[in-house]
Amino acid sequence: MKVSPLTVAAAVAGAVSLAAVATTTPAVAAKVKCFGAAKAGQNDCNTKAGHDCAGHSKVSYSGMDFKTVASASACTKLGGQLKPFKGMGKMGMKDKS
Repeated sequence: MKVSPLTVAAAVAGAVSLAAVATTTPAVAAKVKCFGAAKAGQNDCNTKAGHDCAGHSKVSYSGMDFKTVASASACTKLGGQLKPFKGMGKMGMKDKS
């Protein structure tokens, strides 16, 4: 059975791409969704907030929009929560006083 150079090249490319995915996945998994911590237009995504995803929030610190952060403690420092909620995050409440 002959193996063509194209087959070998495809196998090598596949192996390299799998290695790249395997090295980046732990970094992505370490991040958490922090709801109520994003300023308007700076959200990473949302939960039923009535708009498309990243960067579309028109309200700062909405409990339905999230920003990805490194850890749960980083979320707490930003005044956010790990689950979606109605209302505003703590940083938004400070802006009103």
